[in-house]
Amino acid sequence: MALILSFETSTNGCSASLHASGVLVSNFELFAERSSAEMLTTLIEQVLKVAKKTFKDLDALAVSKGPGSYTGLRIGVSTAKGICFAADLPLISVNSLDTMYKHSFNGLLCPMLDARRMEVYCKVIDKNGEVVMPTAAVAINENSFESLLEKKQILFCGEGALKCKLIINHPNAHFMGDEIRPKAAHMGKLAFEKYKALEFENVAEFEPFYLKEFVSIAPVKSKKVTA
Repeated sequence: MALILSFETSTNGCSASLHASGVLVSNFELFAERSSAEMLTTLIEQVLKVAKKTFKDLDALAVSKGPGSYTGLRIGVSTAKGICFAADLPLISVNSLDTMYKHSFNGLLCPMLDARRMEVYCKVIDKNGEVVMPTAAVAINENSFESLLEKKQILFCGEGALKCKLIINHPNAHFMGDEIRPKAAHMGKLAFEKYKALEFENVAEFEPFYLKEFVSIAPVKSKKVTA
């Protein structure tokens, strides 16, 4: 049995969970402004306490690598690296967008996070989980995703979908809002698969997957990065 502690800090709020070989054991979530900085360590302590475990019982630690909030990702990754160094644990990273939505849909799924202005971080997957469009920072306009929408229905979900709903009017476009968000509770199976495959990060060198630089520039049409 592999006991993996996971936490997610890529948006406003944070969550922490404990999984045993991909099965959820305990979970705590707090979705409020700047709660990552103030409450992440408290959630981690509570997750372990409820499960009656300590850091010595863990086999690995998993953290959301991004994309998402610069500040949230820095807090999450620095906390993860600190724990890994102190407890001598391997580090696993999980794409934030992959933890957002597990609902089946007769078409394509597009989890989205707000990237400020009229940009979103997103990726598109099919109902089998295969990547149709890799993780990208996309500037939203009325023609966004047009080539995909002409072929299939797309369910856009997450906080980034709210701004898209006002602009993308294609009949094949469907939307769910910010009730869909990255969560540590959804990281268990993803982290366990990486654990079995020995897909660990270099703790000393690992950095968040920011996707775009933190500078004030005009949005670009699209930047695609495989993740």
